[in-house]
Amino acid sequence: MSFSLIALAACDATTGEKPWIVDRFDDVKVIRYEVPGFDALPLEEKELVYYLAQAAKCGRDILFDQNCPANLAVRRTLETLYENYAGDRTAEEWKALEKYLKKVWFANGIHHHYSNDKFAPEFSEVFLLDAIESIPEERFGAELNALRGEVCRAIFDPALYPTKLNQKAGDDLLLTSSSNYYSGVSQQEAERFYAEMAAADAGNPCPVSYGLNSQLAKDPATGELRERVWKVGGMYSPAIERIVYWLGKAHEVAREPQKSNIAALISYYNTGDLKEFDRYNIGWVRDTVSNVDFVNGFIEDYGDPLGRKASWEANVNFMDKAACHRTEVISENAQWFEDHSPVAPEYKKKEVRGVSAKVITVAMLGGDCYPATPIGINLPNADWIRKEHGSKSVTIDNITYAYDRAAQGNGFAEEFVLRADDRERMERYGKLADDLHTDLHECLGHGSGQLAPGVKGGELRSYSSTLEETRADLFGLYYLGDPKLVELGLVPSFDAAKAGYAKYILNGLMTQLARVEPGKNVEESHMRNRQLIAAWCYERGKADNVVEFVREGGKTYVVVNDYEALRGLFGELLREVQRIKSEGDYEAGRELVERYAVKVDQELHREVRERYYALGIEP
Repeated sequence: MSFSLIALAACDATTGEKPWIVDRFDDVKVIRYEVPGFDALPLEEKELVYYLAQAAKCGRDILFDQNCPANLAVRRTLETLYENYAGDRTAEEWKALEKYLKKVWFANGIHHHYSNDKFAPEFSEVFLLDAIESIPEERFGAELNALRGEVCRAIFDPALYPTKLNQKAGDDLLLTSSSNYYSGVSQQEAERFYAEMAAADAGNPCPVSYGLNSQLAKDPATGELRERVWKVGGMYSPAIERIVYWLGKAHEVAREPQKSNIAALISYYNTGDLKEFDRYNIGWVRDTVSNVDFVNGFIEDYGDPLGRKASWEANVNFMDKAACHRTEVISENAQWFEDHSPVAPEYKKKEVRGVSAKVITVAMLGGDCYPATPIGINLPNADWIRKEHGSKSVTIDNITYAYDRAAQGNGFAEEFVLRADDRERMERYGKLADDLHTDLHECLGHGSGQLAPGVKGGELRSYSSTLEETRADLFGLYYLGDPKLVELGLVPSFDAAKAGYAKYILNGLMTQLARVEPGKNVEESHMRNRQLIAAWCYERGKADNVVEFVREGGKTYVVVNDYEALRGLFGELLREVQRIKSEGDYEAGRELVERYAVKVDQELHREVRERYYALGIEP
């Protein structure tokens, strides 16, 4: 899944007079996006969008709590302050508190959404306590008043909840992470718990995603491990009950086959039964006719150090029919792409089933899709469902359009792209290359390949998310430069691939480092996958100078000298990453990630940050 820093804001007029950038703070730029085409929807589809949008807004508190157990208390305390504070709102400490609250809103908690590090407050604990004391206690309520000490410790104690997601090799990834997917459980205990569960179901060709929708907790008295399932009557019941209510309203106005799919999702939320979730996913992936579509549930496992438990997210959308030609052509040729991929024959799908793709306009985002939203989606995630029933991919056009418009004229290309011909190609083909790479990544990349007999899909553990994104990105990069795209009329020439390749390598080796704090490693899975690909290709092609670091005018640049050779390197790495996934080769996957994806050249890092922030743009 590819990410951009885009947040929701209403926009219902022509684009030319509306500012795309709504707010800026620290390294965040909040961008306005439009929802073109909504007014043209039939009334019943507008009603369906409304009900699904209401359901999408009901799970926000779930994600906050999943990200860290202190998040809700911190957010609610600061929001009460924000609404009731009668002091000087022009004072520096108040402005610092206001900025901190914005960061909490944007990141869905007290940790940065990319680096996973806890935010450092720029206001004092004395100021916070004085501000709280200036407001009547009843405004906070008994629960928040009782948690005041916990709130202060969560904000000001650097040793408490220091990182949301720790992926450092050798550490206990659960005990050193602040996410709330496990409670009092060590990494070894959790891995043993789910290994035993999987072993008991070893002969099942259609296994459920064990642990996907629960917190694993240890009873402090007995030491017994048990799952607290996220369902009606279970953990997060109040929020899930509201989600189910609005899904019920959507069910009343939906048509088949969507009506039955919504019923299956409601059943899953009511029971917590993962077999019901599989039933819903199968119905959802088969539905290629509904104009209005949605995602709602515990979907992606990037936030779990072990890559097992899913964060809650929602996305409500409708088709951009005028833009769907591109994805239709790609999905219609899915078997050709699978047959001609550079991976080993035994790890290719002999028959590609149920691949569908479309371009959508997003109408509402929620949970882990908001406000840092994906620009492409490919679901479901279960490998056996992909193999037997296919997958559905979407590219979110109104988000990518807003992102592109907000970036125009920011000086990035002039500062970081050395060669004029590369800048010209990026200007001409950059949006097309980005959109096509997203299409190929989501529609074909995630859905490609197959596991070896006996491999279940969880063998790569904490490295699975990074390696899966690497695999999908490589598939997209390899085919972005294939003559087949010219033959299909999707690109005019190889120049589009050159634009995409130059931008990708520059980002992976240099410019994404602007998002990393000084002295830190790369932590976020998508950033790791981009650095892995770029660094591996740089090293593997160094003898032939395929990719080169150039110093000019006291500045560092990255240039691609041989685009055809670079495409060959993408194919070579894709073959190996697919082998690692297909065979469940944990050691090879660990070596690849730790060697190429994690470490940062601190001198280059310092330079990138200085140049980036001198432009006044956010990463």
